[in-house]
Amino acid sequence: MNLAQRRGTILAHTSLGGRATDMKDAAEDHSRQDLAEDRTDWAEDRTLLANERTFASWMRTGLASAALGLGFNAVFKAVDPTWLAKAVATAFILAALAIYVLAYRNARRVETRMNCHSVEPVGAGSLLWVAAILGLATGALGIVLWII
Repeated sequence: MNLAQRRGTILAHTSLGGRATDMKDAAEDHSRQDLAEDRTDWAEDRTLLANERTFASWMRTGLASAALGLGFNAVFKAVDPTWLAKAVATAFILAALAIYVLAYRNARRVETRMNCHSVEPVGAGSLLWVAAILGLATGALGIVLWII
């Protein structure tokens, strides 16, 4: 075998080995792509769960604001004029109502942008019910403050 034939044989073996390497690289790239997609799916699921925890914390903050208004009115009820204590308590109750509305809007905005994969997100109706019930109860508290 002369030098040119040996070079041709070496090139042929290299190109065959290169094809096998290319196929192996393609398989690794595909598995990397699948893993990257799985990570993205898991991240979206974690974001949905974090959104629900954030909604719950906003609801707690709203309840704390309503409780602060009720407590403020109870403590300063003897203050003259009485409307002053009621007005400050009403401000806290209105803040609670605003927090409920904002919590619902923010939770819905995040939920509509995300796709669920492995988790089942809380439905929009459930979020609305929680916000509406707390809002109605807090509104009733504000009305009762002015009646009593």
